[in-house]
Amino acid sequence: MIFLLVSKKRWNLKSGWTENSVKLKKNNLSIFLFALNMRKTERILSFILVALMMLQSLTGLLYQHLYRDVAWIKLTWLGNDLVTLIIVVPILFISILRVGNQSRRAMMLWLGTIGYGIYNYAFYLFGASLNVFFPLYVLTFVISIITMIISLSHLDIRFFVSGFRNQTPVRSIGGYYVFVAVCLSMVWLGMWFAYIFYGRATPVDTETFKLVAALDTTLMVSSLLVGGIFLWQRNRWGFILSCIAGVQSSLYLLVLTINSGVSILQGFGKWPGELPIWGTLLLLTILATCVLFFNIVPRYSVIKE
Repeated sequence: MIFLLVSKKRWNLKSGWTENSVKLKKNNLSIFLFALNMRKTERILSFILVALMMLQSLTGLLYQHLYRDVAWIKLTWLGNDLVTLIIVVPILFISILRVGNQSRRAMMLWLGTIGYGIYNYAFYLFGASLNVFFPLYVLTFVISIITMIISLSHLDIRFFVSGFRNQTPVRSIGGYYVFVAVCLSMVWLGMWFAYIFYGRATPVDTETFKLVAALDTTLMVSSLLVGGIFLWQRNRWGFILSCIAGVQSSLYLLVLTINSGVSILQGFGKWPGELPIWGTLLLLTILATCVLFFNIVPRYSVIKE
């Protein structure tokens, strides 16, 4: 393509092009390709993250007795470790490779799995009883945050957003994300209100409730809410944040769905328990996120604004 642009300089008077316009097109192409390539730093950090996630989840599954939590909390780590090892690690690894092939979808999938890393390992770091895996929690959590910050700081938003089709149903998807965020907020705040003002017991002990509610409202709810509102408004950041929030939420809703089923099988709850809630949210969130991703054009393509 660059060769064609340079060749057109020879007949720019006939076509009406100016030399500056040719240079502009060349620069735009260069910036576009640069925006889709992963820098060496992000690539190294991402592969380290893959290794850490694989090591933590595999050792957690093989040596479950090393978790020092009560029985029902140990079951939650089982679901987390299963999803991380079987689903998240392969997705993260493949998306790293695909980003090198200038795939916008892979870039958003990559950032979404890093977002899952931040959210998921915050639970391990702050929620799990002190155990032998503690250094792994710290490393994975910190590297996830660093990778996300560096990646977003290098991201050329204009060229990524130019890859979304004009027909993208931003209001339907954005509205759904806002709806989920508001519902989650109301549930957590409702239980807090009932505990503080009416003395009703929380579903789990208060410290565990506080941790889960705090991480949900600060990480998942905020990303869905801000991403959904910005997407509704067609703000450029809305496309990026919604993709990240959609992938992160889908993966963790899968964790909650699996944990709900396992807790029923192990006798910690009665059928159907919370399975219909998390299962329904999982399917709807995956659907909304898939629609958003399917409206990203193939690599090398740019939609004119």
